[in-house]
Amino acid sequence: MSNRALIVHGGWEGHVPGQTAALYSKLLGEEGFHVDVFDDLEAFRKLEDGEHSLVVPMWTMGTIDNELVKIVSDAVRGGVGLAGFHGGMGDAFRNSTDWQFMTGAQFVAHPGNIIPYSVEITNAAHPVTRGLGNFRMESEQYYMHFDPSVRVLATTTFSGKHAPETSGVVMPVAYTKAWGGGRVFYCSLGHSMSDLEVPECRTLILRGMLWAARELPE
Repeated sequence: MSNRALIVHGGWEGHVPGQTAALYSKLLGEEGFHVDVFDDLEAFRKLEDGEHSLVVPMWTMGTIDNELVKIVSDAVRGGVGLAGFHGGMGDAFRNSTDWQFMTGAQFVAHPGNIIPYSVEITNAAHPVTRGLGNFRMESEQYYMHFDPSVRVLATTTFSGKHAPETSGVVMPVAYTKAWGGGRVFYCSLGHSMSDLEVPECRTLILRGMLWAARELPE
């Protein structure tokens, strides 16, 4: 496997998938990756060639054929890294529990919509978070159903102001997990381009991609 990444973007346009794909294609390119960018789910079939070390889905909602999910799943089990953020991976393909099983979580709500909240780094020793401190966001605070096997790197705590039943709930913001022989990274931040201008947010996501591709140590 080479330093080659596959970005597949599309779905709900509110998450500006074309712009976010262009940004992370550029950032990965600066890290030495050759990046293939496509706006068609059929591009996941390129993983069958065994040429990619990383796949980055940026596709909010929509539907996907089980065959394509299996192609991604098999590639990741075989060692290809999987990394994504916000709805592009955590609210993709609501019809596919196989996708959710692999990725580790599914978005269900963002009480209050755009609100200020804090992100707490809970594992400062991990290569993805090393040197990053707690930071503030003003964006969607994702409430997720998540796999208890994930290894949490950062969290956020819900105030209950916008949904009283969530008061005090500590929710993962960034995590890693294993899928066969592959590494999976997810971050719930990144609703808009302005989110990705927050240095800690941009860095967290980029490092997660590098970690998934085994460019950073375990």
